[in-house]
Amino acid sequence: MNEAFDLQAYLTKCVEQLMADILKATFRNSKESAYMARFALAARAASEKRERAEANGEHIPTFLIASITSQCNLHCAGCYSRCNHATVDGEPVRQLTGAEWSKVFDEAEELGVSFILLAGGEPMLRRDVMEAAGKKQNILFPIFTNGTFIDKEYFDLLDRCRNLVPVLSIEGEKETTDARRGTGIYDKLVDNMNELQRRGLIFGASVTVTAQNIREVSSDEFLGKLSDKGCKAVIFVEYVPVTDDSIELAPGDEEREYLKSRIDLLRKERTEMVYISFPGDEKDTGGCVAAGRGFFHINSHGEAEPCPFSPYSDINVRDTSLRQAINSALFRELRDGGYLLEDHIGGCTLYEKRHQVEKIIAEAKARESTG
Repeated sequence: MNEAFDLQAYLTKCVEQLMADILKATFRNSKESAYMARFALAARAASEKRERAEANGEHIPTFLIASITSQCNLHCAGCYSRCNHATVDGEPVRQLTGAEWSKVFDEAEELGVSFILLAGGEPMLRRDVMEAAGKKQNILFPIFTNGTFIDKEYFDLLDRCRNLVPVLSIEGEKETTDARRGTGIYDKLVDNMNELQRRGLIFGASVTVTAQNIREVSSDEFLGKLSDKGCKAVIFVEYVPVTDDSIELAPGDEEREYLKSRIDLLRKERTEMVYISFPGDEKDTGGCVAAGRGFFHINSHGEAEPCPFSPYSDINVRDTSLRQAINSALFRELRDGGYLLEDHIGGCTLYEKRHQVEKIIAEAKARESTG
């Protein structure tokens, strides 16, 4: 692995290309293209902030993932969040308030974070946080939602605040989606897509890629249906096992190589949509981009974690600043200790090294108790 890899320059180039792709995908929609043109200028200014910080020895990630609630109404098969007990059915306890999330968004804008991915649980259960995010027009907020709570009030909010972009979770065709997410979910998603298209609102689709559905969700037939509904971005999220009995669902090296080549082809031939893969091929980014290299995760209780798939934390944004969270002892150890740069098997290096991450946390707590 090349440790001299210039991640900041790579991420800046990726953002510039992403903005060019989004502008191309939305040029027929005057409202969307006008907002995206303004956001492109804001993203450029944010990149300059990050470059200045980098020159002063401080690395600021481009992205932040914010799980704004631990509550969800669905029980999707193999859900990593439920397996980690990060998602529950009942009312969440001590989750960050709308005001506390608004403070996080303010600090993120000041630091130069351009994208905050809103996740959960089901993020649209937190209307207060959605309204706070809508006010931060210099940040783009993709909302990873199961789509079951989008009502007229939400459609109106999305129309007013073009920086809020719903990303609807779908697993493939009707049979595949309903098998994982529940009967009737596919039809609800299609209804939402129809209304979003009618209103001229852009949206994306988030697809959990498994060894079982990889060819279906990357097929021309499936993607063509999304495009016809007005979808402008498809985010392929590789399934990461969090229990030993779900390992067979994770794409192997052969499947991951197939998806990479397929996405390369789609970017050339189906330019009406943007295609993003997460975590994608880490060889392109000089290793894993979690723990603040390219992004990090804040859970619903405010704990800063390397990644949603690596739910370990030694700091809480409720008690400290976002800048301090980015430079937590755990994140520094993961970045400086080479844990993110080593070659590994499968799609998630931190899942493979989870026992080492747990050891780092245990040693830090031991030092605190004796210090």
